[in-house]
Amino acid sequence: MAILEIQHATKRFGGFTAIDQVSLAVEAGSTHAIIGPNGAGKTTLFNLVSGLISPDEGSVRFQGIPLAKMKEHEIVQIGMARSFQKVNVFPRSSCAENVQVALIAHTALKYSPFRDASKLFRSEAEALLDLVNLQADADRRAGELAYGKQKQLELAVALAAEPKMLLLDEPTAGMSIAETKSSIKLIKEIVQKKGLTLLFTEHDMEVVFGIATTISMLHHGKIITTGAPDDVRNNEEVKRIYLGKN
Repeated sequence: MAILEIQHATKRFGGFTAIDQVSLAVEAGSTHAIIGPNGAGKTTLFNLVSGLISPDEGSVRFQGIPLAKMKEHEIVQIGMARSFQKVNVFPRSSCAENVQVALIAHTALKYSPFRDASKLFRSEAEALLDLVNLQADADRRAGELAYGKQKQLELAVALAAEPKMLLLDEPTAGMSIAETKSSIKLIKEIVQKKGLTLLFTEHDMEVVFGIATTISMLHHGKIITTGAPDDVRNNEEVKRIYLGKN
């Protein structure tokens, strides 16, 4: 059963068509990768799915709910969470505080001058930091962490929303080989443990073919093919356009 359905989605910026009649179904519980050359439209597609922008044509449905008129925070509330290519955390706040803010936002807790916000959801924040292997860094400022750990923190912030589906845009971009291996192992473990659907873009083909159950190839804003990893790896058009093989 599809948790996400994109039907004939098109997005234009002036005279440039970034996404061109894309139709795609993401099955619940799958790990679905979107690959393609730079400029293929991957981030634009993610922006459509997560509600940052709206399609000029077509539709996006999550769990059967049309997203066209929903705001970003409303989409998060119904079970979708996203990370970005660039780390998006509060660098001067501690790791625990970053996650606490996300937990407070998710529960829509109102501010009260009689409540010490620093203590709200502390245990829940620590549990999420433990899940992403940052329990020892709970009180460190996020900006002091190595880049790979900042991405782990961003993952904990996303998980605070209790999502059913995670969207990860280039989760290993800028990481060392060691950080990449550690990060992907962690993501795989969390997705399996939480029973999440994962939709991700990634430039590292070793990562893609190592964890994806389904792969879609995007080129010039169009879906070229969708299938199991071996089918996509052996697709002649994919090899010609992206994998650099004849």
